[in-house]
Amino acid sequence: MATLPVYPWRLAPDGLATRRQLRALGLRPGGQDVAAQLERPRRRRGPLVAYLYRVDRARPVRPMTPGRAAALAAAMRARRTCPNCWLDVGYCIPRSLGVCVPCHDTPTPAPASFR
Repeated sequence: MATLPVYPWRLAPDGLATRRQLRALGLRPGGQDVAAQLERPRRRRGPLVAYLYRVDRARPVRPMTPGRAAALAAAMRARRTCPNCWLDVGYCIPRSLGVCVPCHDTPTPAPASFR
């Protein structure tokens, strides 16, 4: 098995790009293998690694179909709907709270058995 070429941070040759860079160009890796990797050193931990793909072998991004658009809209609607009050609050509910901010900030009365 051949090893990948490793480049220092910001010194990758032309013709190689990360997934995000490909997406900004309207491209996707398209099933190709990783061509190289970038490494950014850090002080107390291992280096940050970014995988690089060849731009000339990348394929165009697939267009959004009506079914995919509907599925994405349903998923985002589910993230905006509070499970407590069942309202679409207009923002994605934080996972740390689990409910919308007004439901989280409103204290719930204790059951009669605890009074």
